[in-house]
Amino acid sequence: MMPPRLGDYALIGAGRRHSRYSGAVAEKMVSMSSNPKLRQGFLRNATPPAWLTRVFINLWPPFIGAGIRVEHISADFREARVRMHQRLLNTNIFGTHFGGSLFAMTDPFYALLILRNIGKEYVVWDSASHIDFKLPARGTVRAQFHIDDAILADIREQTASGEKYEPRYAVDVVDGQGNVVASINKTLYIRRKPTIEERTGPQ
Repeated sequence: MMPPRLGDYALIGAGRRHSRYSGAVAEKMVSMSSNPKLRQGFLRNATPPAWLTRVFINLWPPFIGAGIRVEHISADFREARVRMHQRLLNTNIFGTHFGGSLFAMTDPFYALLILRNIGKEYVVWDSASHIDFKLPARGTVRAQFHIDDAILADIREQTASGEKYEPRYAVDVVDGQGNVVASINKTLYIRRKPTIEERTGPQ
């Protein structure tokens, strides 16, 4: 007999609590791998202006340690630009940028831009990422992110019935000469949160 997995405990726990909680709350107790929690913490409801968001991100210790800095977030949260200087702490044994840092500098930005534009009635998670290293990365590298009305309209259309949507967005990391040193594909998990009427059902 196979031993139970961690996810099995989550499901068992949700089932045991079903008599105490509504179905919606019990569903939120299931592991994130099968059904991401609707609650994303109090910070997802914070709406600081773009300049203050940039300051907060630039003070985040993992970014400081990796030498990652947000240069620009547009006031409408449609664009963001990030740079990373090469230094001792983010250089690998081959004298080029550490690949994990190239990955990290692209991590939260599509989710952030979409979340700030799509509204609080949506759940937005980073779900998966894939990176292709094109060239050895040296010196200062940058990545630029952009969303537009077409992206937001597509999300609203795909999630209108309450189903999850997992769109993919690409971003390139370029060096000082404009060469693409890495290409990253981001998969997001997006779902419209149910309204009160949808949660309670017909009366």
